[in-house]
Amino acid sequence: MPIPNLTIIGESINDSVPSTNKLFEANDLAGLKELAKSQDVGGAGYIDVNVGPRAASFLADMIREVQGVTSKPISIDTPDPVMAEAGLRAYDAARAGGKLPVLNSISQPRREMFKLSKIAPFMPILLASERVEHGVSQPNHTATQVYNTARELVEEAGRHGIPVNHCIIDPAISPIGADSEGRFHCLMSAINLIHNDPTLKGVHMSVGLSNFSVMLPPKRADGSPTKGPLESAFLTMAVPLGMDHVIGSVKRKYEVLAPDHPAMLCLTDCLKLEGFDVIMRVQEYYSS
Repeated sequence: MPIPNLTIIGESINDSVPSTNKLFEANDLAGLKELAKSQDVGGAGYIDVNVGPRAASFLADMIREVQGVTSKPISIDTPDPVMAEAGLRAYDAARAGGKLPVLNSISQPRREMFKLSKIAPFMPILLASERVEHGVSQPNHTATQVYNTARELVEEAGRHGIPVNHCIIDPAISPIGADSEGRFHCLMSAINLIHNDPTLKGVHMSVGLSNFSVMLPPKRADGSPTKGPLESAFLTMAVPLGMDHVIGSVKRKYEVLAPDHPAMLCLTDCLKLEGFDVIMRVQEYYSS
């Protein structure tokens, strides 16, 4: 069955996607707008716009072009404050029925981006994978570190007038096929900590879901798909804990899986295993 209450931020208009990069390089506006329309029709709740390292004016123009063909709100996807400001100024909330844009993303090293809320209101994606310690950016390796960073970012958002229910925490997802360091276990533990914190009631969560199955073969040995079921298995576990957004593909039909589905059994085992045993279990899944 489809996953209820899950909002997909359509990922296709992203310069890191080779086919989209070709459209950008060719200045193929018709092709880019077709991508926006196809994601709208496919069920995306937001249309992500990431133009890569191009001019801020290019991002602003692209947002206007996309909003010309869809009423879905935009996810302004850039780590650059100058580009983010241009995107926010270009965004027309009226074309999206008054809905706020998403700003992807703000982290502790980029906390100055909270000041952009003076330009226009937005829903920030708060990247909890890194923290600033003694003035230096550090990656988070434990669930507690991810959780504490998420809390601090939500608190800082509040100081800039952004309420908890406008915040989207990204606890960071890693490729399950290369997980020898317990990143999946860390992720699920962090999601649980965030979900169980009453001060974070109403907060949203999201991940870049395609990262979870990157590097895996598209099909299992029996010919069935590999990536979609593993992503659905993750969502089956995470959505009840507050994972209500994903940056993902509308072509993947995410669904709630039964506990005995092979992908569910694989991820359940992965949470119990450590080190290279996790990788071996994933290999066993797609080799069978």
